[in-house]
Amino acid sequence: MTTPEKTDPNATILQEDKGGVTWLTVSRPNKLNVLNSGLMTDLSNRLRALADDQSLRAVVITGAGDRSFVGGADIGEMAALNPTSARAFITRLHGVMAAIRDLPVPVIARINGYCLGGGMELAAACDFRICADNAKFGMPEVRVGLPSVIEAVLLPHLVGWGRTRWLLMTGEMIDAKTAHDWGFVEFLTTPEELDAVLDRSVQAIVASGPHAIRTQKMLVRSWERLEPAEAIAETIPIFGDSFETGEPQEMLGGFLAGKAKG
Repeated sequence: MTTPEKTDPNATILQEDKGGVTWLTVSRPNKLNVLNSGLMTDLSNRLRALADDQSLRAVVITGAGDRSFVGGADIGEMAALNPTSARAFITRLHGVMAAIRDLPVPVIARINGYCLGGGMELAAACDFRICADNAKFGMPEVRVGLPSVIEAVLLPHLVGWGRTRWLLMTGEMIDAKTAHDWGFVEFLTTPEELDAVLDRSVQAIVASGPHAIRTQKMLVRSWERLEPAEAIAETIPIFGDSFETGEPQEMLGGFLAGKAKG
């Protein structure tokens, strides 16, 4: 079978490093940045490689242009699947989300335009989401005879069970304001202000302790699977371990010194 990733020269992942903050842009502008297998593999590999970069402070994931973040998974490719290749395809897509969640630094979804199906799951896998008010969200898989799977599991934690059921069982889209009101996106702004709003969060992360940020992401991930009492108990030794890095002593000392001068 000849797959779309072999025949679409316009499908690529753009990577740009901005002083410890890496931008990964899904670029397939002729197809609303939908993910084919080639893009999935490339994006997963790039994310896995970034995990080893100790100078990395944050990652921004976005889509090329202003029409779409990620418009979903490639329907043309899915139409040619059989039960065996379908399992491989969806596992490949899950690999992208797992790589995002496994990355030891914050990953921010910069959402511009359509954010559908696998694109909405990709955004859900990020640590938080900032979107322009032209964004549209939806999980339309049932409209093409498929259930929503893999990281759709994250949606109830973000928008609640009833809203998740509605999204998955109707395939209807919601606008950016509704996504913000429901809690799926943390910040809503205009397309013109999108990068400025994003930059405020990025700069706040960069200004924080690198070890503290990585530890915080690790802890938040663990809180997803632990009961509250167990999660609380786990944090106590980690708080003490933080002082072995010297980072708290340096940053607390700097804060106190600045306060004394003020």
